[in-house]
Amino acid sequence: MKSAHVTSALPAPIYWLALGAFAIGTEGFMISPLLPGLAADLSVKIETAGQLVTVFALAYGLSSPVLTALSGNLNRRTLLLASMIAFALSNVLAMVAPNFWALMGARVLLALSAGLYVPGANALASAIVPPERRGRAIAVVNGGITIAIALGVPLGAVVGHALGWRMTFAGVAGLAMLAAAGLVVGLPRDIGAGIPVATLRERIAVGRNPVVLATLLTTTLWATGAYTVYTYLSPFLASVTGLAGAQIGMVMFMWGLAAAAGVVTGGNASDRFGPLAVIVPTIALSGLAFAMLSISARFLSPAAALIPVLVAIALWGVAHWAFYPAQQARLIDIAGLKVAPIVLSLNASFMYIGFSLGAALGALTLAHGGVGSLGWVAAASELAAVLLTLAIVGRPAVAGAACQAERG
Repeated sequence: MKSAHVTSALPAPIYWLALGAFAIGTEGFMISPLLPGLAADLSVKIETAGQLVTVFALAYGLSSPVLTALSGNLNRRTLLLASMIAFALSNVLAMVAPNFWALMGARVLLALSAGLYVPGANALASAIVPPERRGRAIAVVNGGITIAIALGVPLGAVVGHALGWRMTFAGVAGLAMLAAAGLVVGLPRDIGAGIPVATLRERIAVGRNPVVLATLLTTTLWATGAYTVYTYLSPFLASVTGLAGAQIGMVMFMWGLAAAAGVVTGGNASDRFGPLAVIVPTIALSGLAFAMLSISARFLSPAAALIPVLVAIALWGVAHWAFYPAQQARLIDIAGLKVAPIVLSLNASFMYIGFSLGAALGALTLAHGGVGSLGWVAAASELAAVLLTLAIVGRPAVAGAACQAERG
């Protein structure tokens, strides 16, 4: 029993790769709860500050597949180190940004380096373990992002409210440099050579299949709904419940724990009942949670709204992130196992494009409808995601065959 346990352990480099993913996840998600203080410090409207989220997510979603394909001939170890060091330095630039536009530029650099690191980390993780342990290795690397949602984001919110938003970028820069040092020490120099990377043509061939594309668009709608609310959750909580400062950080901590529980629950339920049995109910529950937020804002006083809002946020966290592993499993079922790395990479890009659209849509809603309308707009996005999923339920086998033919 002991030897079996030892041989099943993953090599240490996997956890250094996960630390880099944790740093990226923390930076990517932490800025939303800091928007009110950041906007005040940089003398911009909160809707304008929200475009920092829009630009980061859009740059990540569009650049990641392109840069990953264009850098396919480079050694993966070298590329990972370079991208993580660039990510750390970009955080330093964000920390010292003298104005809004300088911070915007730093966030673009952050997105480009993060979009290179995450696919490269997944590719390297799958290359340094035997085939039967690749799924676990990739899960551990991506678990860094899950832990960032659960712990890094609320911790960043607390630090930001206590010490200022600039110190959160300083903290992430430190995490990134620690991850880079771990990669230098933990990854053998010859480990990144010869790892195949899908070309742009191969990615487009998979993504242009109608059923795969419709499923990816479902991911975009799901993400759009989330970031319509998430980007402006701090002003929503302040206006509807009266919470402020560190109290909002505690709400983010609760949401993060709910999200982490959702990822685990969604993955287990998908394995047991099938992806569709998880996808449709979780999107619907997310929409219900968003509607509850707007109902509370419209009809309840701040004191009376607190508990319903907290319940809705917890439900949103669990249901929303339970969707993601089930959607990944469904995409693999539709596209075929041979192109799983490509379709999962595309899914991440479509998710970040949805985050970008949600942040922009939230800004418009905030400017013209107020915080109380954010939940209704988000719920409409989730409803559209449910309808699109149901519209393509009967066609997965055809899509899988088509994708395999395009690869062959």
